[in-house]
Amino acid sequence: MRPLRLDLAGFTVFREPTTIDFTDADFFALVGPTGSGKSTVLDAICFALYGTVPRWGGSRGIANALAPSAVEARVRLVFDSAGSRYVATRVVRRDSRGNVKTGNAGLQRMPDGFDVTKLDTGMSPEDLGEALAGTPAQMDEAVLTAVGLPYEQFTSCVVLPQGQFADFLHAKPATRQQILINLLGLGVYERVQQAATGRAVGAEAQLAAVNQVLQGLTDADEETLTAATEHVGAMHRLADDVRAAVPELERARAAADAAAARLTALDGELAELDRIHPPADVAAVARAVTDARAVAAETVAAVTLAEEREEKVRGELASAGDQTMLRLLLQAHTERDRVAAEAEALGSGLTGAETDHTAALAALDRARTDAERASVELEAARRAYQEAQTADRAAALRGHLAAGEPCPVCEQEVHVVPAVPAGSAVTAAEAAGHTARTTADAATKVLTERERAARALERDLDRARARHDQLAAALSELDTRLADSPGPAALRRELAALDRLRGQLDQAGTAVRTAREASRRARTGVEAAEERVRLAGREFDTARDRIARLGPPAADRDDLAAAWEVLRDWAQREADRRRADRVDAASAVAQARAAADTVAAGIAALFTAAGVPAGNATGRSGTDPVAAAAVAVVAAEAEQRRLAQRREQADQLTEKRVEHERAARTARSLAGHLRANNFERWLLAEALDLLVDGASRILRELTGGQYELTHDKGEFYVVDQHDAGLRRGVRTLSGGETFQASLALALALSEQLAGLSTTTASLESILLDEGFGTLDVATLDTVAATLETLAARGDRMVGVVTHVPALAERVPVRYEVSKDARTARVERIG
Repeated sequence: MRPLRLDLAGFTVFREPTTIDFTDADFFALVGPTGSGKSTVLDAICFALYGTVPRWGGSRGIANALAPSAVEARVRLVFDSAGSRYVATRVVRRDSRGNVKTGNAGLQRMPDGFDVTKLDTGMSPEDLGEALAGTPAQMDEAVLTAVGLPYEQFTSCVVLPQGQFADFLHAKPATRQQILINLLGLGVYERVQQAATGRAVGAEAQLAAVNQVLQGLTDADEETLTAATEHVGAMHRLADDVRAAVPELERARAAADAAAARLTALDGELAELDRIHPPADVAAVARAVTDARAVAAETVAAVTLAEEREEKVRGELASAGDQTMLRLLLQAHTERDRVAAEAEALGSGLTGAETDHTAALAALDRARTDAERASVELEAARRAYQEAQTADRAAALRGHLAAGEPCPVCEQEVHVVPAVPAGSAVTAAEAAGHTARTTADAATKVLTERERAARALERDLDRARARHDQLAAALSELDTRLADSPGPAALRRELAALDRLRGQLDQAGTAVRTAREASRRARTGVEAAEERVRLAGREFDTARDRIARLGPPAADRDDLAAAWEVLRDWAQREADRRRADRVDAASAVAQARAAADTVAAGIAALFTAAGVPAGNATGRSGTDPVAAAAVAVVAAEAEQRRLAQRREQADQLTEKRVEHERAARTARSLAGHLRANNFERWLLAEALDLLVDGASRILRELTGGQYELTHDKGEFYVVDQHDAGLRRGVRTLSGGETFQASLALALALSEQLAGLSTTTASLESILLDEGFGTLDVATLDTVAATLETLAARGDRMVGVVTHVPALAERVPVRYEVSKDARTARVERIG
């Protein structure tokens, strides 16, 4: 894989659209300040191909692809791989909920000789060539086919990111072996061995199937085929004989069928005549209609009497008076007694309330007088206090002094407040004022309580007077309504009489309903009896219609029982006559069938003589003998064809058997050779030896001859020549030593194994993102010289990310990466 052009927009620090042209950049360096975006360029290459970046920690870190505040990121990589040119595109978007996911992904194979500068003209995806993938899921397989390496191996052999530079050095033997298998295309030998084994298994399975079929074809010999041909001729002769004998069989069977039909007809007529039996209750059915009609007439008379009684009671009730008005008058009498009692009780209470109200008003006047007197006394005490203060200013001032506070007159600090003299007028006035205040407060409180009590009594008195007026008005209205009333006792007697009449009316109504229900049941009984008569008549008609073709005598429908007797006697006479005829009919059937059986036996003998089972060939169960003979002919011809085909099939299978045996031997031999010689393992060992030899040579140059690289059972070791050739595990190396060993392996992978690869997994570029600042001057010079030599060959692209000016100055093409507050930029120099 060799990158040619990288287009970025909104990808991490590259907010603005940026294009990096790698055309003719066989040896380049990405330089710039820390954090400017140098490693992001390599991240973009990984992301365009695989949709993730090593330092993101997996595909879930896709949100890192978006520049801050950006809603979309686009990455497009044009690259060459194994002689073809491809363009990989990925678009990442942030939705309205803040979720980030790949919105578009695609891989296309570009036409031969495509000029990548045309991408700046705004070409549509259809103009870029053949579409190999159009979704993120399709990209995985398409990129693996185009590049030849999965993501983990790509980041171990092509793009070596920060922190993972030593992954190939420290990888497990199985992982490292799989990388080499992919790089060298050695999996093809395993696939060849598997394919050969599969072909051998398939050929052997087909051989077994052919043998099994051949075992079933042992009967397909010449003798059997000749016998089948003769059998066909015999079946044709049988068919001719059967066709000649069938007309006589058909005539005999027709005669037997006619005799059997006559016998069947006699049996049917006998069965119909034997079914003529009068119903056992035909006479009782007629009597039941008469009885039901008599009962119905009696119930109609009972209904009439009950209705007349109900109408009489209803008239008496209508003339007895209005029950509702009587009940309202009786309720009015009860209401008047209640209102009168309440008014009388309220009148007594009203007198007491007026007395209490008068007493409360008098007490209120006294309380007001006491309050006014206390107020006058309080005002006099206040004036006396003011006069005493005026007379004794010093004593008054002492009341405002406090120990530790300044004096309001001299502003000096007061240490001790002097006591007020015992005979001071201010003290006496102050005491008198307190007494007057207490008296005034007590008087005011009493006044408030008296006012509250007077108002409460006044409200109660007003409510009592209003209720008394209401009761008086109600009592007057009730007296007016009851002026013409006969009195409660008379009203109760009239209501009792009405209740008795209503009870009688209910009883009469019940009697009417009972009588009507009995009449309805009687009518139902009449209808049921009449329906039974109709059913008996229909039954007679049905029985007579069944034998109508036999000519029964006329029927008298007015006397159903007599009609049944006449029909029964006639049916018995006719049945006796037909029983006598049946004996002759049965004898005729037996003779006709015997004749048909004789002819059928002759036809069956024809089948037996021809060696064919007679079965149903005589036609007893409906099979046509001619058809049976034709079936025998068809079966014989089919058997002859089957044997001929099996003979031909056996010849063909014998030829195929030879082919399958040869194919199985060849495939088994190839699979055995590949498995027995461990061909793939040998090639891997050879490739690993080449890799270690090349890496050891580079490592000696990088370390001034101190270290060499070797391997044992797939594990890498370094040999320290400065310590008597001590062999050390690669995990014991220091950081700088690990870098040198990893670089040697990476360069060897690119230099040595790329030429051995047989698939598209060719290492056409190596991109190093690692801190060269850990190397001393001499080692750095060796590294630079090694990279220059590798790049000078012209068949590999070598790219480095470095902060070391001494290394950058020796690289012919530099991409200077800078960053401002808005975006990162890339400028190509050289």
